[in-house]
Amino acid sequence: MKIQDFMISDVISVKEDTTVKELLQILVNNKIGGVPVVNNDNVLVGVISDGDVIRYLQPSNRNVFDMFSVILFSDREELVDKLTYALKNPVKRMMRTRDLKTLHPNNKLDEALQIFARYHFKKIPVIDDSHRVVGVISRGDLLRHITNHLIQ
Repeated sequence: MKIQDFMISDVISVKEDTTVKELLQILVNNKIGGVPVVNNDNVLVGVISDGDVIRYLQPSNRNVFDMFSVILFSDREELVDKLTYALKNPVKRMMRTRDLKTLHPNNKLDEALQIFARYHFKKIPVIDDSHRVVGVISRGDLLRHITNHLIQ
């Protein structure tokens, strides 16, 4: 079995300049937990998940800075305060760009299983030889395929 046999080819993706607010609307409206980030040529430049958004939106704790007899306090930031400016920021500030795991349409099913098991990702972008996103595979897709085609 190859990835191309069960990947989703109608990929929802975002650009680096997509705002956090726009990203959240896309995730909620499409009931998905993450998307690939692509450039204008549909080349993969990063990935972003709902977990990345939650970590980014987490308000910072109170900090104390001691600068040799001058002490500065930074109060705990509230979620509403963080949202005020964070929603306008582009996703390039929080997307993952390093150690991206991808699959090729001709990869075998076993390779997807290994990535999901080892890295605990929810989705893996599928790219062609030019690094353009041609599909995506999720853990749910993989489990549905195993259940519907391999077990029965």
